[in-house]
Amino acid sequence: MRSRTAMWFLCKIKYEKTTEDGTEKKVTEQFVVSALSFTEAEANITKEMSSYISGQFEVAALTICPFKEIFFSDNNLDDKWYKAKLQFITIDEKTEKEKRSTVNYLVQASSINGAIKNIDEVMKNTMIDYVSCSVQETQILDVYEILPEKDV
Repeated sequence: MRSRTAMWFLCKIKYEKTTEDGTEKKVTEQFVVSALSFTEAEANITKEMSSYISGQFEVAALTICPFKEIFFSDNNLDDKWYKAKLQFITIDEKTEKEKRSTVNYLVQASSINGAIKNIDEVMKNTMIDYVSCSVQETQILDVYEILPEKDV
């Protein structure tokens, strides 16, 4: 498991897909891409999709994702993406009351139980107490992590 913090954009792509019975069907699929701006996100997802989609496609929507960090799995069988809502528990030193802050993550796994296991694996390296509030499967098909080019 590894995690990456970045600016993530949810991209909805519309295109004609050939179904198993050979017919063409108009579909809208969701992908996530890293970028610094909407313009860069559109360029990145267009470049990535050009490799996979023959014919025309449209970037139907771009929105900033509600999570800043993604947990990537090293297991090839982990082919789904789950939105995980965690609450971090801290104690306010002045009032000595418990304070909870909610953070959303995107987690790669093959099942909900696998997502919870992957969250625990990443979070075991931290010292902060947390609670998994919810884990739910998303419609996201893939995440494209665009790494900055190194200056030569």
